[in-house]
Amino acid sequence: MKRRIEKVVVLGAGTMGARIAAHFANAGIPVLLLDIVPPGLTSGSAAERNKIVRAGLDAAKKSKPAAFFTAALADKISIGNFDDDLQRIKDADWIIEVVAENLEIKKSLLARVAQFRKPGSLVTTNTSGLPVHLIAEGMSEEFQQHWAGTHFFNPPRYLKLVEIIPGPKTLPEVRETLAEFCDRRLGKGVVVAKDTPNFIANRIGTFSMLNALRLMNQLGMTVEEVDACTGPAIGQPKSATFRTADLVGLDVLMHVVKNIYETATDDESREMYKLPAFVEDMAKRKWLGDKTGQGFYKKLRGEGEKEILTLDVNTMEYRPRQKARFASIEAGKTIEDTGDRLRGLIGPILQGQPGDKAQQFLWSSISETCLYAARRVPEISDRVEDVDRAVRWGFVWELGPFQIMDTLGVEAFAAQIKKEGRALPPAIEKLLASGRKSFYTSEKGTTSVFDLNGAGTRKIEEPPGVVFLKSFKDAGKEVERNSGASLIDLGDGVLCCEFHSKMNAIGSDLISMIHKGLKRLETDFDAMVIANQAANFSVGANLMLVLMGAQEQEWDELHLAVKQFQNANLAIKYAPKPVVTAPQGMALGGGCEVSLHGARIQAAAEAYMGLVETGVGLIPGGGGTKEMMIRANERAGGGEDLDLFHAMKPMFETIAMAKVGTSAEESRELGFLRREDGVSMNRDRLVGDAKEAALGLARGGYRAKAANWQEGAQTTQIKVLGEQFLTGAKLVIHMMQRGGYITDYDAHVGRKLGNILAGGALSSPQFVSEQYVLDLEREAFVSLCGEKKTQERIAHTLKTGKPLRN
Repeated sequence: MKRRIEKVVVLGAGTMGARIAAHFANAGIPVLLLDIVPPGLTSGSAAERNKIVRAGLDAAKKSKPAAFFTAALADKISIGNFDDDLQRIKDADWIIEVVAENLEIKKSLLARVAQFRKPGSLVTTNTSGLPVHLIAEGMSEEFQQHWAGTHFFNPPRYLKLVEIIPGPKTLPEVRETLAEFCDRRLGKGVVVAKDTPNFIANRIGTFSMLNALRLMNQLGMTVEEVDACTGPAIGQPKSATFRTADLVGLDVLMHVVKNIYETATDDESREMYKLPAFVEDMAKRKWLGDKTGQGFYKKLRGEGEKEILTLDVNTMEYRPRQKARFASIEAGKTIEDTGDRLRGLIGPILQGQPGDKAQQFLWSSISETCLYAARRVPEISDRVEDVDRAVRWGFVWELGPFQIMDTLGVEAFAAQIKKEGRALPPAIEKLLASGRKSFYTSEKGTTSVFDLNGAGTRKIEEPPGVVFLKSFKDAGKEVERNSGASLIDLGDGVLCCEFHSKMNAIGSDLISMIHKGLKRLETDFDAMVIANQAANFSVGANLMLVLMGAQEQEWDELHLAVKQFQNANLAIKYAPKPVVTAPQGMALGGGCEVSLHGARIQAAAEAYMGLVETGVGLIPGGGGTKEMMIRANERAGGGEDLDLFHAMKPMFETIAMAKVGTSAEESRELGFLRREDGVSMNRDRLVGDAKEAALGLARGGYRAKAANWQEGAQTTQIKVLGEQFLTGAKLVIHMMQRGGYITDYDAHVGRKLGNILAGGALSSPQFVSEQYVLDLEREAFVSLCGEKKTQERIAHTLKTGKPLRN
């Protein structure tokens, strides 16, 4: 019988505790958040005694990036303190300890917890490095059977990794319950780690950071030069090394390093876990990073744009930021694939060439990190894939250390290591001795990994419901393809239309494949999913093509292009069998419009949906405005005209202000998702969840909204208010213009939008067809394309990635 986790208690309302509580609230779980009574306070009101926990929760509410999907979800958290409210944990199914990293403090609190918890409730610690078995030492047998470490990464909402560290007596069912709950309900990637110093991700990631510090000094590099080498150039976050250190906090880094040095006494690289003198100096000066306003970088806020200064670690003085210039890094920017880029950067070194300073740094940094990871197996984990997953999910690397060695070629990597007189770890020697040339092998959609405990390979099993489109394509399930999209047979009668153009921008290739998919759906499949597994679902229309058409005054071609996109979206909506759209990441402009036309939306929890066309001086032209009008009608529920006006007004503001939902739930509040639309907390489950949603509709006797829809057919009737709404919209625009919130041109675009939402020049409320509204959309879109200021906005956005307020 599976355990149910319906009530959670979080002990400790610091940065991590409050944000872990917030993420449980995001998952819809009621949370009790407790912390200490302010020192020295022996009486007082509940507000006074809960001052510390309240401050922690308030900080989580204000945190950036946001800890909560929506502000309202904070209501799922109730607060209290350890002295007055610890007995309230008796109803909890899971109690998570997140107090200070001090063994005695943790043990003392757990002894008090044991007095009140119900038998069978799970108790875990979020320690980042203390021995999990020591924290629960001396507790009852039953307590230790339900005890484990659950190490979340900060910020918990956004970083995927949770390391589960079983204790010596942890029941298998407890580990399985935690893993499944973290995966399905919290959206986490779960790795089971051994109870070793700082577990997996922090052990490898911290070594990598300290190695970068060592090499910076050895090669005489600046902070900017190291960050240029350790960011996107090698598939790592933009924060690279030193921006990451500022975000995490130098005090946290120092604590982790100190803990590893003191506890990893058998680590052959233990002396690496000592911080350079300049870091100790920074700590004394309280230059801890973002939390103190300065660290390796310092922001100066004055009039206009802020200036960012960089620390010169030799003089310990801040200076203006300097751009790092390495020919190899610049050349790598032209290579899109991370693996190809790594081979381009490191390849010359493996071929005996000296390379520039960046290449020397990268080879030394990457090779030492890979060797260290290989030496840590099987100490920290028996599975190389879990080491890779932990580093990828915890530090947001695109490739883990064993994947990096495969990318460079293990044989070439090992040969260069030997040439330099460095020792190969047993894990690499064992692989090469077996005759294999890589840790991972893939064949027909199945990935296997070298088993260090045996002599062969072991198939990597994904949890049920986790779907990777690449595996289907590798298995020969791609039924059609062009440069912008593919059709993939997902099995069980479900077809997937996958976008894979650059940024998944909407163009003729995508539209063509949507139509081909719908045609195949009619004859060969029961349901269809529109999904992809890129960083973003789609950023919208190909603005470069729009700008070129406008500058060449190709109005007929622009009309036709918009009409074709409108028709594709209508075809999705009125397909005879269900089509489920599955947005993730950014689903903006045209990407949002495609999503809105599905029979159902199954969105990733981190789906950022918005009709953002007004930002470039346009209005949604692919049916997005029309779909929001339909949703306003649904919210009005067929009531009085005033009800529809009040439902339409926020839709107008959402589109006019180019509002974007910062989560699927906020997108629901903005009207992009309906009540019945689903949300997948774990992005790896999104395609599988969308498939199940599509099959559910098909098996439930799905009826198309209009049988055999074709252009010109009657579709949904939309009630519009005409002049009654347009007058109100113009008043809103006028007030915003007078308040300085929008420019004169924003107002011009807003009036065009208001005219569409009003249903055009109508003197009284009436019902109109979808095609009528689409024609209004298209006319407004193309007319705005002809405006000089719109063209300036598009050109500026293409050049800078930022909107222009002209």
